[in-house]
Amino acid sequence: MVKKSEIRKGLDLLKKKFGEQAVETAVRAVENWKLELPTWSFGSFGGGRFSGYTPPAAARTIEEKLDDIAFIHTLTSAVKAVATHVLWDFSADGLTVDFSLVKHVALEAKSRRLKLGCVSPTYFLKGFHQGSFTAFCESTRRKAVEQTKLAAKIARQVGSGVLTLWFPDGSLYPGQIQLRQAYERMRATLLESLAGIIKEMVVLIEYKVFEPGTYSTVIPDWGTAFLLARHLGPGAGVLVDLGHHHHTTNVEQIVAVLLSEKIPLGFHFNTRYAADDDQAVEPNPQLARIFYELVNSKEEGNFPQGCLFMLDQACSRENRMAAVLHSIDSLQTALARACLVDTARLHRLQREDDIIGANRLFNEALMQADVSPILHLVRRNKGLPADPVAAYMSSGYRKKIEGTRC
Repeated sequence: MVKKSEIRKGLDLLKKKFGEQAVETAVRAVENWKLELPTWSFGSFGGGRFSGYTPPAAARTIEEKLDDIAFIHTLTSAVKAVATHVLWDFSADGLTVDFSLVKHVALEAKSRRLKLGCVSPTYFLKGFHQGSFTAFCESTRRKAVEQTKLAAKIARQVGSGVLTLWFPDGSLYPGQIQLRQAYERMRATLLESLAGIIKEMVVLIEYKVFEPGTYSTVIPDWGTAFLLARHLGPGAGVLVDLGHHHHTTNVEQIVAVLLSEKIPLGFHFNTRYAADDDQAVEPNPQLARIFYELVNSKEEGNFPQGCLFMLDQACSRENRMAAVLHSIDSLQTALARACLVDTARLHRLQREDDIIGANRLFNEALMQADVSPILHLVRRNKGLPADPVAAYMSSGYRKKIEGTRC
C-alpha cells in the first residue's frame, strides 16, 4: 500500500498545477466509474492464432468465468455487471438456447454478488458463411432473427435490458454481393427482428471496418450504425469498439458527434495494433481524449443516460486476469486525466486562436499528468490494492486457479 504521505504529496502537486476542484472531480469520477466485463474475456476464446493454445488458468466453465469476474471486482470495485453471449453462455450444444442455463447463470452471478448486464446474440454460426441478417437464404435469416429475439428476451428477463449487436456480414471481393441490397436487407431484417421490442430496451449497433469480410462489411462505420439506429427509433444507438477502425481514425471526433446527437452510446474498450481488437487497453492519448469528450459532455448536461462501458478483449497470449486488470487501470488513468483539463482556460485560448497554447494546455493533462496519486487515494479509501495487477500476480487466487485449471 502506498503511504498516505506520498499520496498527499502527489495530490498537492496535482492541485497546484490543475486546481483543487479539478483534482476533486477526478477523484469522484474514478470512485464512481464502472464497466461491464464480458464472460468471453476469461475462457479459451481468443482468435485461434496459436491453434489450441490458451493462457494459463483460463476459465473452463461459466462458473469459473464468474469466479474470475468476482475476484476482479474485489481488487478494483469497478465491475458494474457481466456481459454475456447467447450461445457461448446459455447453450449446452452451442446451437440452441437452454433457458434453464439462463436461470442458472443468473443465480450463479447473484451468489457472487454480480448481476448480468448486456446480452449479445451469436451470428457467426455454422451455416452463416453467407451472412446472417443479409443472407440470401431465408431460413438462415429466420434463424438469425430468432437468435435476436431470444437474446432480447434474456436481456429483459435477467439482464440489464441492453442488447448489443455485431454482424459479421460482408464480402471478400467486389461483385460478390450487391452492396446496396445487402444494406437494405440488413435494415429490413433489423426492423423485423426488433419490432415490438425496441421500446422496451436499449439496442446498441456495433460496426467494424473489415473482418471477416476483407472487401466490405455491411455495417462498416459509425455513420451506417447511426442510420440503422435512427431507423429503429429512440431506443437504438451505436456501440463504438476502439479496435474497429482504420488506423489513425479520429475516434474521439466520432464520439463527439454521437454525444451531440444524444443517441444511446456504448463502448468496447481494447487495443489494436494489427488487424484485430483482442488486446488489453493501454493508457494512450486517444483514450484520454475520448474520456475528455465524455466528461465535457456530462458537464454540458447531455451525457447519455446509461452510457455503457465494456471491455472486449481476449488475446490468446495474455494472462487473462492480468490483462483485464491492466485494462481497468488504464481506463481509470485516462478518466482521471480527462477530468484535469482546465476547460475555462482552454475555451479562452480557443477564442483567442492560440492554437499551440490550447494544444499544450490540453496535452498537459491528457498526456503528461501523473494521476497515480488520484488512483491510489481512491483505492486506499476503498481498501483496495494500490496496484491491482501486482496484487493479482502475487495472490493466492492466481496460484489456486493455475494449480487446478488445465
